[in-house]
Amino acid sequence: MGAPVVLGIESSCDETGAGIVSGGRLLAHVVASSMDEHARFGGVVPEIAARAHLQSFDPVVREALDRAGLGLREIDAVAVTTGPGLSGALQVGLAGAKALAFAADVPLYGVHHLAGHVAADTLEHGPLPDPCVVLIVSGGHTSLLLVRDLVRDPILHLGDTVDDAAGECFDKVARVFGLPYPGGPAIDRAARAGDGHAVAFPRPLTGPRDAPYAFSFSGLKTAAARWAERHRLRGEPIPLADGAASLQEAVADVLTRKALAACREYDVRTLVVVGGVAANSRVRALAEERCAAAGVELRVPPLTLCTDNGAMIAAVGDLLVRAGADPARLDVSIDPSAPLEYAALHPTVHRPAGPGAPSEARVTAARSAS
Repeated sequence: MGAPVVLGIESSCDETGAGIVSGGRLLAHVVASSMDEHARFGGVVPEIAARAHLQSFDPVVREALDRAGLGLREIDAVAVTTGPGLSGALQVGLAGAKALAFAADVPLYGVHHLAGHVAADTLEHGPLPDPCVVLIVSGGHTSLLLVRDLVRDPILHLGDTVDDAAGECFDKVARVFGLPYPGGPAIDRAARAGDGHAVAFPRPLTGPRDAPYAFSFSGLKTAAARWAERHRLRGEPIPLADGAASLQEAVADVLTRKALAACREYDVRTLVVVGGVAANSRVRALAEERCAAAGVELRVPPLTLCTDNGAMIAAVGDLLVRAGADPARLDVSIDPSAPLEYAALHPTVHRPAGPGAPSEARVTAARSAS
C-alpha cells in the first residue's frame, strides 16, 4: 500500500495555496496571490484578502488535483492552516478544508502556519535533522527555534521579535523610500547597485547585555526613515541603492549572527532558514558565508516554497499522518494569534522528551533570556 496522500490548504494572509504531498514527496503546488489588489493600499487589507480567498479556493484546489493527476476521492487526509493569520482569511480556508474532508470522508488536521514554513524545507532536503536550529523570517514573524521532531516534540522558542518583524521592517522602510509594496523584494532589487556598508545603520539587540536571541527591527526602521528624511530636508535625492543595501545588510547581519550563536550554544550542526525573508538574496548569501565558516550545514527551501503556500501545510499534514497523530474534529476553529508550541493546532500525539532533549533548566533559561 502506498504512502497516504495529503492535501494542504493555506489561506492565512494574501495567498490562497493548495499543495499535495505523499510520503514526503511534493506532487502538486498551486498558489493564487491577491498581492496586486493590496499594493495600492501599501499593505494587506483583510476584507480584500478574505474575498480573494473565496474566489480562488475552488480553482486552486482543482488545479492542484489536476497537476497531481488525482481525484478528490484519492486524497487520504486534508491539512489546513488554522492559525495564526487574518481571521477572515483563515475562516475561508478552514471552511473549504472542512467541506473537502467531509466530502471525501477523510481526516482533517489543523496546522500551525509557522510549522508549515519549517516543514517546507523537508520537501526539498528530506527529514529535518534532530535537533536543528530554525530561523523563521517573514512579514509578520521573526523567531529562532530549537526543533527536534517537528510533529511529536514541543518547539522551543529561543527568541522572537519584540516589535517589528524583519519583513515588516522591509515593508515600512520601502514605503519611506518610495518603493512599491511588497517591500522585501523591492528593497532587494534596489540594493543590487548599492554598497551595504555605505550607511551605518544600527544592529538592534546585539549588545552584551541584550537578550541573545531576541529580535527588534523597529529601531532600525526608524533609523532608516530618519536617514531618508535628512536627505529630503536638505533637498537632496535619497541614495536609494546604498540605503537599501545598508538596510538589507543590517537585517541579514542581525539574523545570521544570532542564528549562528544559537547553533554554537546548543551544539547544533544544522541551521534551517525559512519564511518569505529567506528569499532575500543578502540573507541567503550571508547565511551561507557564516555557516560555511562555522562548519554548520545550511538548509533553505527553494524560493517558491519560502513564501506562503499549501505545499508546506500538506508537508506538516503528511508528517502528522505518518506519525499517527490524532486528527482534528470537524468543529475545530481558527486561532488568529496561535503561539507556536506544536505543529498541530488541536490535541494530538506527542512523544515525551528523550535523550538529547534540552533540559528543563535550559528551556527555562532560554525562554527567560528571550
